[in-house]
Amino acid sequence: MTALVASSPAVTDDQLRELAAFGTSTIYEASGLDCALDPALRPIYTGARLVGRALPVRTHPADNLPLHLALEHVRPGDVLVVDGREELCGYWGEVLAVAAQARGVAGLVMDGGVRDILEQQQLGFPVFSRGICMRRTGKNFPGIVGEAITVAGVHVQPGDAVVADADGIVVLPAEAVGSTLVASRARIEKEAAFMERLRGGELTLDLYGFRR
Repeated sequence: MTALVASSPAVTDDQLRELAAFGTSTIYEASGLDCALDPALRPIYTGARLVGRALPVRTHPADNLPLHLALEHVRPGDVLVVDGREELCGYWGEVLAVAAQARGVAGLVMDGGVRDILEQQQLGFPVFSRGICMRRTGKNFPGIVGEAITVAGVHVQPGDAVVADADGIVVLPAEAVGSTLVASRARIEKEAAFMERLRGGELTLDLYGFRR
């Protein structure tokens, strides 16, 4: 059965912009949470980045009907976060990317395969996936759209903050975004000060107190 639940706007646009500026490694460390998806999920082209609110989707293996259904219910700024059962097939390609862009979708995280890589790069539509595969899919099972699910090892709820870049993908619960931003700011300030001292010739052994 498909549950059609729109994502929550609890994470503000300003918060998302700031998260994107920090990047995933800083966010992950600052959060203190186990919020990093399986590192096997990678951008399908160099330079792909995304930030937005999660709309979780679960498919049957090699069936992409839930992705078509999800596009009827997305809000601008949503990121489709899809449990494709690690199946390498062409769940997503140029047709769905064009439709998604027209509806304001911020990108796709796909625990499964995608195709039409060059076309999506030309569109500038950011996609992170487990692999690239042209194999066809069925359209028989509605799956799940808009319910909390687990994707690539991380629990994902509608409205969670999703950030993805060259380092990986993080999903933050909406209630953790504020504290993570505070910790991220402090981490960036501390690292900036350390960088100056490193450029002056100091050693990481001393800066981090690693000497025994």
